Amino acid sequence: MQMRISIPPLTRVLLALLVAISVTHQITRYIFGGLDQGFLAIVPQWSLFYPWVYVTATFAEQNVVTLLIAGATILYGGKYLERAWSSTEFGRFVLLVTVLPNIAATFFYVLWFAITRDESRALAYIQGSVALQGAFLVAFKQLVPEHTVTILKGLVKVRVKHFPAIFLAANTISGIILGTDSALVLAWTGFFTSWTYLRFFKKQADLSGASTGGNTVKGDASETFAFAYFWPDVVQPPIALVADRVYNTLVAIHVLTPFSAEDVETSNVQATARGEGGLPSLLNQGGRRAGGGGKREEAERRRALALKALDQRLQAAITNKQQPAAAPPGSSAQEPRAESNETSVENPQA
Repeated sequence: MQMRISIPPLTRVLLALLVAISVTHQITRYIFGGLDQGFLAIVPQWSLFYPWVYVTATFAEQNVVTLLIAGATILYGGKYLERAWSSTEFGRFVLLVTVLPNIAATFFYVLWFAITRDESRALAYIQGSVALQGAFLVAFKQLVPEHTVTILKGLVKVRVKHFPAIFLAANTISGIILGTDSALVLAWTGFFTSWTYLRFFKKQADLSGASTGGNTVKGDASETFAFAYFWPDVVQPPIALVADRVYNTLVAIHVLTPFSAEDVETSNVQATARGEGGLPSLLNQGGRRAGGGGKREEAERRRALALKALDQRLQAAITNKQQPAAAPPGSSAQEPRAESNETSVENPQA
């Protein structure tokens, strides 16, 4: 009962959907063979007649192993992301990285069929939570890139920021060698959908202290979340060159709004603030830390970061605005300092 309470509401719903849709899919596929095979999973030739499959296919797993992997992904990843973002934002993210990769994969297989005339491409099954898994890894790369995950009692240690590249490499090799091409396509489409949304569109709370009143910033312009930083250091320069050209092209045709220098600076502070927060309660089954105490700790941490940044701005304003002339007789030496403080507080973003 305690574990059930500790699971956020939307994550609980996603787990229920996963079990219900996966079981129903297997029943309709193997026991009631007369039913259309594309009723819950995507079959490119028929998916336009069943538009709901662009959602249900993500939760229609093929076997017990993939069902357990999907369940663990939604349970642990969903618990952390839903608490970090709120249920509304988490739901928007899940819907986006569920529907768009499935649509993109369908068009890819239709194009593959049109080029090769291989009917097996038009009748291929596209299903499973691979796109969702890749999207979650990108989100963790943004939130806690330097957190280290220990495997096999310390024998293997991997930082979270390396997981997306490992995930994509594993699915690419498997797709080419073992023929799991649908997983390959879903992994890459899920990765690009998640990164594009988090990089350019998702609104998030401002932790930098540059603004007050609960303001939000759009996207994540931090240097460590750039596309090139997902890959090993040796290949980052050529990838950055290509990515910059693509970005400049999209800006030129007004698909994207360019980041300003202030956006980059603010996002870098945001990334530092997130890194200092660590990775609490990801594997914590109890509800205590993830409840009111966790929220209070997060609020105190954000308040401390805001006060620290504001203090630095005040000190800089005092240094720059102090007059060199001596104060007139009868005036207090603290008056210019107080005036500077007032000016800085009124313009915290200056």
